Parts: sequence; structure tokens; C-alpha cells
Amino acid sequence: MSEARHFKDHHREARLFFARTLFAGVVIVLLTGMLILRFYSLQVDHHDDYVTQSDRNRVHVLPIPPTRGLIYDRNGKLLAENRASYTLSIVHERVPDLAETLEFLATLVDISPNDIEKFNDQLRQRRRPFDAVPLRFGLTEEELARLAVNEFRLDGVEVHAQLVRYYPEGDLFAHSIGYVGRINENELSGFSSEEYQRYSGTHSIGKIGLERSYESELLGEVGYQNVETNARGRVLRILDSSDPKPGSDLTLHLDSELQKEALAALEGHRGAVVAIDVATGGVLAAVSAPSFDANLFVTGISFKDYRQLNQSRDLPLFNRFLQGQYPPGSTIKPVVAMGGLHYDIITPETTVYDPGYYKLKGSSRLYRDWKRWGHGEKVDFKQAIAESCDVYFYDLGFNMGIDKMHSFGYQFGLGQKTEIDLPNERRGIWPSRDWKRGARGEPWYPGDSLNVAIGQGDVLATPLQLASMVATIAHRGVRLRPQLVASVGGEPRPPIVDQKVDVEASVMELGVEAMAEVVHGQHGTARRIADGAKYRMAGKSGTAQVVAIAQNAEYDSDALSERNRDHALFVGFAPLENPKIALAVLLENAESGSGAAAPVMRRVFDAWLLDENGELKESP
Repeated sequence: MSEARHFKDHHREARLFFARTLFAGVVIVLLTGMLILRFYSLQVDHHDDYVTQSDRNRVHVLPIPPTRGLIYDRNGKLLAENRASYTLSIVHERVPDLAETLEFLATLVDISPNDIEKFNDQLRQRRRPFDAVPLRFGLTEEELARLAVNEFRLDGVEVHAQLVRYYPEGDLFAHSIGYVGRINENELSGFSSEEYQRYSGTHSIGKIGLERSYESELLGEVGYQNVETNARGRVLRILDSSDPKPGSDLTLHLDSELQKEALAALEGHRGAVVAIDVATGGVLAAVSAPSFDANLFVTGISFKDYRQLNQSRDLPLFNRFLQGQYPPGSTIKPVVAMGGLHYDIITPETTVYDPGYYKLKGSSRLYRDWKRWGHGEKVDFKQAIAESCDVYFYDLGFNMGIDKMHSFGYQFGLGQKTEIDLPNERRGIWPSRDWKRGARGEPWYPGDSLNVAIGQGDVLATPLQLASMVATIAHRGVRLRPQLVASVGGEPRPPIVDQKVDVEASVMELGVEAMAEVVHGQHGTARRIADGAKYRMAGKSGTAQVVAIAQNAEYDSDALSERNRDHALFVGFAPLENPKIALAVLLENAESGSGAAAPVMRRVFDAWLLDENGELKESP
């Protein structure tokens, strides 16, 4: 049996090989063609798009915050400056593990829970991608060294020098200049797109005082720089930049030395002092005591410090000269008296019998004079102001009526904001029929007019309003708007006339003469402060009740707690012949306007009007 022999089919194998080769060649050509098309698409059709995307990965726009404008007093003394401080910041988008990074950073630098909370708050806020969020301000040299050694382990962590606001005088101008603080969520949510752009790279904003009211001028304009970074986000080089525009500097009417003297004159009492330049309306001193160190708020106040300030019974955060509303007491009597002359209700010779009390017809209620036995049988205009005779003003208030009193007093700024260049001013209360009907739902009674005439009842005024009122008297009826800022960026701010009081010049002179009798008269309530004075002055004392005293009871200081005793007030101006400074003083619970507040006025006047040798300056 023979086996069949099989021979190779070379022709068939050649065809199969050719078919496979052809197929492979076609596949290769197709793949090569696709690759060429893809290369063409990337390199030609979408070249610009991918270049842009590549640039976005390596090129970033970084904002350059502007330098905040400086604030000077009238003599060029720096009151608010910017100091270099090293800041630890984190770019969240470049950090692989934020929790781990924060934990590691806590081993290198001192990071408090307050720092972490504020960092997380800012991280949640609307912000630009790749914006650095500050974690710690004011790094020490030792902390900087630790961070530098561990730099290779800290992706997304940056340390850079930053200008931080600093107030050299600490608490001296905290209520007037105010302070800046970190931008919070509420402020950020209220930003327009333009404001959001302006605050790029800036972490602070004016919170109170001039820092807030002049925020736009102080802020400046942001700059930018395009930088190239590596894969870790480190800056390799700056491609181009646009310089920021610094904020405008402010020069104030405030005088540092006078401010210090006014604060010292309060001798630790709670109170306020406001001094105004009669000729310009510029505020020379504005003290609210006690105060606080504004620097505590700049980079974020600690919970402990804020709780201590906020819970203090002395209310150091409360701006007494701007927001404190107190019964002005007898300090408004010159205005009421001049109103009586203006409306022909009285003449300078009109007299009133003062037995120590006043009664309305048909009423058994006694409206008592501060002087229990009265001021005599014939009290005239000048004596009534010099000795602060309540009965004279009860009678005048009844005969003048609230409508005339309200109209005349309103011209001196009572019951309205002064529109000073500070935020959050309060307007006080200068009552009227309409006011009482709206506020109390009650009609106006004759007894209400008696209380208004002596600055009690519903009457409330801020120390700033009283200073503006007495400055208007010193300026013979011209009411200038109080201003703290004298110039912005070197451009002077001119005085602003808010009111020219509709009153005769002769009436104003009689009022001024009567106020001079308060200080220089034989029986003036503040005659003691004139001892040894090198100039003449005019003034009016006031005492404001804190708690009501029963009709038949007497005021007993010893029976009241210290914080329930009367407030002491004094207003005045000097020199009498050519007034240069007007002043309002408030001492909480100090009881006597002439005994406690008047000496403060004399001390401030001396500081402004006299030279180092105790002689009168030619031009303060």
C-alpha cells in the first residue's frame, strides 16, 4: 500500500501572502493617514486653541494689589501707614491635599484655630481661580526659615511680603480714622463686577471711620502681571505686567497733640470731646473714651480680644461723639433764648420771677429749678443764661410754643445729621408735634414744651451736634458742615455752608454776651474756669438726667449708683472777640457741667490757643 504524497501549493501561498501584505499595507496607510490628519488638525486647524490652552496651564494672570493711601494729621504726622509683613498663603488649586498641608504647616508655624476659621471663610468666598488665600500674617524670621527649608514639600504654599495697615497712635484715633479688616462674605456678595475686579489680590477693606467713608479714594487701582509657572505652580518668569495705582493720601483737620490733650483732660472718665475750627468747620479733635487699639482688627481680631471689648461695661467700641445720644440739658438754652428774642416773645429786659419752681395754670405739678430757692424776683435774659435759670426757660418755652422752638433750633442743626464725613452718624431728637404724633401716637402737651426748653424730656443730641451748634453761634449764625478731611490726594476740600440762620445780628450778639457771662460773670455757673485766663471765652454748662427723679424728691447723688448719676456737659468757644475754636464736652455720670466738664474745655482751649510759654498765639 503506498502513501499519498502532498506537495506545497506555492501559487496559493503566494496569493495568501500577497493578500495579507496588501491588507497590512492598507491598514498601515489608513492609520498613517489618520495620524497625519490628526497631526494636521492639531498643528494647523486647532493650533490657536491648543496654544491658548497650553498657555493657560503655564501662564497665569496674577493681580498686584495697590498700596493703600496714607492718612496724616494737619501737621503731617502719620496716623495710618502700611508696614511690610510676611504672609503665609495657600493657592488651593495647587495643593494636592489641603487637610494634610494644613496639618504639616501647623508643625512649622504657629497657626491658631482663629486663623484656620478665617482661612476657611475666605476659601468659601467667591474668588478668582489660583488666587492665594492668606492663612497667617506677620511671620517671624524663625518661621520663615522653617518654611524655606521645607519648601519642596509645600506645593501651593506661598510666602510673600505684603503691606499691612498699621496705626501708630493705637487707640487715639480709633473712632475717627477707624480701621481696615478682612473682606467678609457679606461685603463680597455685595460687590459689583467692577468692585470685584478692583479688590483682586486685596484682602482688606475699610470697616469703620474714615477708612470706610474714604475707601474708594484710599484703595487705589489694582495692577496685573502675566507669569509663567512650572507643573508645580512655581513662578518661573514674569512675561509682562501693569503697575498698580496707589490710593490717595488723606490730610486731616485733626491735630494729634490737641487730641492727646483732650483725652488726657477727661482723666479716665467715660465721655467725648469734639473741637471744631470755627472758620472752616474742620474737626480739630474728636475723642470718644474709652477707646480701643485699632490694630487688633487689621488682620483679624481674636475671639478673646473681641469678647473682652464687646462685653466691657464701658463700651469702648461705642463711638460716643458720633452715635451717643444724650439729653443736652441747659447747653441749648442760648439757642432757645435767642429764639425768644427773634420771635419777639421776650426782650433783653423781660424778667421772670423765680421762686424755685414753675406751675402751669390749672395744674398742680411743680416744674422745679435746679436751684432749690430760685434765682430771684427779676431774672432777665442775661442772668437766665449766666445762671442757667430753669424757671425763666419754662416760662419762655410755654409762651414760645414747640412750633417756634422746633423751627429755630433746627436751623442750628438740632435733630438732624451734621453730614460729617464719617459713616453711621445718628441724628438725635429735636421734638415737634409731628414727631410725637408719629413716635408716640400722642398730641403735644404744654408741659412737653417746658421740658424741651431746658433740653430735657425727649430732646437728644450727640456731642458732635452740640459742637456744631456752638460753632454756629461763634460764627454768628453761619453753620458750616463739620469735616475731618482737609485734602484728598493734595486737593483741598473747601468749607461747606449748610445753613445761614435766620436771625438778627443784634440777637446773636446778645446770645454771645450772655454766654460770656457764664464764664466771666460774677454769678456765672462756670466762672471758676476763667481764673488766670489769657483770653475771654463764652460757654454754657449742662446737666442731663439719666434716671427720672420723683416730683417731690431731691437729687441725691449718694443714693444713686455711679452709672445712674447725671451726665455733665459743657459747650463753648474762644477767644470771645475772634472765635477760633468751638468745643463740646460730655462726661458720663460726672454730674456737674460747670464743675466737671468746664475744666476740660478750659484745658483744651489753653492747648490750642497758648504757646509753650503760656502766651496767646498769634494764629493757632
